[in-house]
Amino acid sequence: MNPQSTLGELRDIHLPETGGFWPPAPGWWLLALCLLLVIAAAVWFIMRRHRKCRWLRLARRQLGELESRASRNPQWFAQLNTLLKQAARERYRDQHPEALSGDDWIRFLLQTSPDGDADSRQIVEAIVHSAWQPATHADPILAISFARQWLGGQKC
Repeated sequence: MNPQSTLGELRDIHLPETGGFWPPAPGWWLLALCLLLVIAAAVWFIMRRHRKCRWLRLARRQLGELESRASRNPQWFAQLNTLLKQAARERYRDQHPEALSGDDWIRFLLQTSPDGDADSRQIVEAIVHSAWQPATHADPILAISFARQWLGGQKC
């Protein structure tokens, strides 16, 4: 046998074919699972916060409706007072603010106000007392301003 003839029969070295992109390696499956879990948790937290803050969005919308028909009417002040009580009931469930009235309700509004200002006391008293007085002298614009400030300071 001729050594030259056997060398001529040999072929070049061929590398094995790559595995392709599918199926992915186990590490990629774990990464995809972790990514899906993070996305699901983020969606859950966002939805939970959205549901939790629904009362505040609703109260702000109702306040806008009240503002559009502001008047010195005692019924209007009663509606504003009711709106503030409903919002307080949602925000401060453990303190039961819906049961408060008169000076206790005024004190509660001032304590939970973001400013807690004594300057707001006259406005708050006007909101509370104008709801049941036959003639009101309170300014609805100042009442709306206080209510917007009070709602703005509430966190969900």
